[in-house]
Amino acid sequence: MGTKRGSRMGKIIVFGAGGRAGRAAVGEAVQRGHHVTAVVRDPDRYRDLEGAGVRLLAGDVTDADAVADLANGHDAAIMAAYDPGAPADVFFRTAAQALLDGLPRAGVGRLVVVGLAAVLETADGTPLMDSPDFPQEYRPFCVAHAAGAAVLRTSTTALDWLIVSPAGDFDADGTRSGRYSTASADAAGRISHHDFAIALLDEIDEPRHHRTQVGVETA
Repeated sequence: MGTKRGSRMGKIIVFGAGGRAGRAAVGEAVQRGHHVTAVVRDPDRYRDLEGAGVRLLAGDVTDADAVADLANGHDAAIMAAYDPGAPADVFFRTAAQALLDGLPRAGVGRLVVVGLAAVLETADGTPLMDSPDFPQEYRPFCVAHAAGAAVLRTSTTALDWLIVSPAGDFDADGTRSGRYSTASADAAGRISHHDFAIALLDEIDEPRHHRTQVGVETA
């Protein structure tokens, strides 16, 4: 699967724009001609994100009213945020609830969430974190991610959401190949942040998956 291009410019809000996945998403969106609102907790730490097509704002993705205010007038949202200072089991559930509440109020119809491979099912239908060799020290964080995903899955909102995760893990030093494919969870799978961003933006420009989780890896 290669890259796609939307037929029009849009306005995209990226929550958690300061992290590696968020930064890559901002860059890919700008490259495609979108206008981006980059939301971080402390804008002074991320002034380098500002530039043509990018507006940098402070915001809390766990606050539904803040989400609604920030997202007003946007076409789509990307959720790439994580607050290491908050309990993970609280953060991911609260953020999902705030997005489900705030985005529809803002008129945003599409949400793409950066997910975790551990929550994705392997080819035999077992979540990767339930595989025999999965490191148990990571399990509490993975369960917290799964709880956030469950909030989305059980929602009755009309918001068109999608969770996209690496099939295995990020290739931290990987470059932009421009190609990726969807895949079941596979601990050996790898994808660069740049190619992952392509997958995120493809699902905004030309949505193919809805109200589910998909894994992606370098093709």
